[in-house]
Amino acid sequence: MTAARTSVRIRVPATSANLGPAFDCAGLALSCTDDLEFTVTDGGLSVTMTGEGADALPTDESHLVVRAFRAACDELGWTPPGLRLSTVNAIPQGRGMGSSAAAVVGGVFGAWALCPEVGGIDLDAVLRLADRFEGHADNVAACLHGGMTLAWQGPGGPVAERLDVDPRIQPLLLVPDSTLSTSAARGLLPEAVPHRDAAYNAGRAALLVAALTWDPALLLPATEDRLHQRQRAEAMPDSLALVDRLRAEGLAAVVSGAGPSVLVLGRRHPEDDLVDFGDGVEVRRVAGLTPPGWRLMPLSVDGTGVRVLSGAQVSS
Repeated sequence: MTAARTSVRIRVPATSANLGPAFDCAGLALSCTDDLEFTVTDGGLSVTMTGEGADALPTDESHLVVRAFRAACDELGWTPPGLRLSTVNAIPQGRGMGSSAAAVVGGVFGAWALCPEVGGIDLDAVLRLADRFEGHADNVAACLHGGMTLAWQGPGGPVAERLDVDPRIQPLLLVPDSTLSTSAARGLLPEAVPHRDAAYNAGRAALLVAALTWDPALLLPATEDRLHQRQRAEAMPDSLALVDRLRAEGLAAVVSGAGPSVLVLGRRHPEDDLVDFGDGVEVRRVAGLTPPGWRLMPLSVDGTGVRVLSGAQVSS
């Protein structure tokens, strides 16, 4: 019999949801990650953190990773005697980069990897549990699977499909100092939208799949939106103004998730590996269009999604 694992390390990527028109269904995994280490102890709870949010996040049972871990333990019918959680956080908090989804996925994965009663990690089961806990399958799916994902609600709960992203795609995140909660941003959305706007977004969302998977030249028209970004402008006027400025320059800019960060999707030059945002515009020009105090984070697409660094088995 194999001895029960007492410690496991989990790496979870940031994500950007919506990607313009594909509201609440598309997500993109990004190469900015949090590392979480879970250790079963003889009793009690210990939480230590470094990096993003370390001075603001709780260190008790209310910590989101701990809550997700406990929820997964309940689902699995397993209660560890004690837990030590140590995190190194690189994902900005409250900026529309999927930090909550990463915390929930990491906590659920940690419980699943440590539970002595299971032989592997069932990604479909993790998606269902994380979606019930987090409530946003688009971010959860991208965090789980990596690449670009499409998520929808099936008869038995959330379902996700992963797509490979064209290797020429180069994401650039523009991150402000300000934060915005998802609930506050969603509270500004209208209950109904005009049929013509819904049809417009449906067409752009379909085009987005082509742009991200095989034809990046379509990125600018494929990221147009009429359903949610403009409707939330009062909560993040600087973000919407920046999106407008960048798009006027031919750059495929969108609000990242619920905001207030802005995601720019560009194309990597095949010869010199410089960022070519479709019109010869490099990162320094984007910086010139970005307000003072914003961070520029050139990233890549994370093609793996959440991973267990200490060797637990994963089943699809």
